[in-house]
Amino acid sequence: MGSSARKKAEKKKDFQKPKYKVGKDKAKAANFTDTSFKAKAIVVGHQNLSTEAPDVVQQFKHNLSLASSSRSDKQRREALAYLTSQLSSEPPVNPVGTHALLTKLLPLVSDSATPVRAQLLKFLRTLPEAEVKHSIEHAVMYIRAGMTHLSSDISNDTLGVMEWLLEVADDELVSCPGGWVKTLNTFCAIMGWAVSSSNGGWTSGARGTLKAKDAQTLARQINALSKFLQAGFREEENEEATVSEYWDNLYRLPRAPTAFEYLNLSGTRRDEDGEMYSNREARQQVFRRKFFDPMTKGLEKAKKEGGATGRAASTMEQILQEGMRGYECSTALDTQDLLDLW
Repeated sequence: MGSSARKKAEKKKDFQKPKYKVGKDKAKAANFTDTSFKAKAIVVGHQNLSTEAPDVVQQFKHNLSLASSSRSDKQRREALAYLTSQLSSEPPVNPVGTHALLTKLLPLVSDSATPVRAQLLKFLRTLPEAEVKHSIEHAVMYIRAGMTHLSSDISNDTLGVMEWLLEVADDELVSCPGGWVKTLNTFCAIMGWAVSSSNGGWTSGARGTLKAKDAQTLARQINALSKFLQAGFREEENEEATVSEYWDNLYRLPRAPTAFEYLNLSGTRRDEDGEMYSNREARQQVFRRKFFDPMTKGLEKAKKEGGATGRAASTMEQILQEGMRGYECSTALDTQDLLDLW
């Protein structure tokens, strides 16, 4: 019986039609990995093993490179923390110089990661004040860019960098090329004011009642602007020099980092915004003509908000009154006024 069934099954196979697979193979997944290969060993091309760690200079330069160019937020923050610890040590370790550090790291003012920006501010506070003054024009350029950033978090954090710069080099900031007018334009831009090209005045969008977060931001902006105006309107020290001191200073080499910068002998031609305003009277003149009236109107609106914004506006209003005290617009004519009269 069993043998008969087996024979029938074998005969049945002769009459079965085979099924062939037609068409294309199923597409492989995008993350498919071919594992059909076989390897007996992995060969490493070159290995350089050393029992000695790199010296401090090489570590410093390596971390400086990571802080300025790494794509990882964590690596940039950790590299900045290492540089901060080296500058905070006794004696400070800085083999590349302050100017090179600022050139490499100032673009991080507009970094997208909040921890990196916070660590950058800690790093900047460890730099020697006397050496920061030599790079003031380069620094304020990145600060103005950060203040006008589309991200409100970056713009607010940049105000901390501006306050740091006012602490270490306020005189150099307000007197460097573009440091006075361009910075005032930047403050007005982030506070909702804009210079109108049609009639030379100011226009501002209509503001409703500010939200709590916006009110805090505006209050901080006004406070930072108040510190900037205090530095610009500070009275110069008038010390009467003796005859010997006069001749001594006449033939002595200037110690200022940019003693002849106001002559602009090798730089590009400057406009009014990029000009240097090296004394209080010059800053008062351009401020009175371009900023005094619109800022006064803006402060009136800010005082109506009350709270921290109103208090900051009242403080700034007092600073404006004291800063412009003694200034006579009818007698203090600047170059632009003389050209208009001519």
